[in-house]
Amino acid sequence: MEIVIVDEKDNKVFNRKEVKFYVEYEGESTPKILDIKSKLIALLNIKKDLIVIDNVQPHYGEPKALGYAKIYDSPADLEYIETESVMSKNKEIESSTDEAEEE
Repeated sequence: MEIVIVDEKDNKVFNRKEVKFYVEYEGESTPKILDIKSKLIALLNIKKDLIVIDNVQPHYGEPKALGYAKIYDSPADLEYIETESVMSKNKEIESSTDEAEEE
């Protein structure tokens, strides 16, 4: 999976940076949002609690998708502005093995 940043712009009204990108995934299925999010965190060198992937739209017949991410200045801004549906699809699922280790 390769990510190519197409456009970046600052949105001062919402205290965030908006990023449009292409995900290329030759020979594999469309990547999951959390996998794309992890790759963007490493690529842009940001904290994971400041970014949400808003959407990923695969191109018909091509191993390519257009995505849109929002990188906030603070976790408080993210929680105040983002909808529950966007936040839920960006939330990492806690596995039951983690819970078993804590007991």
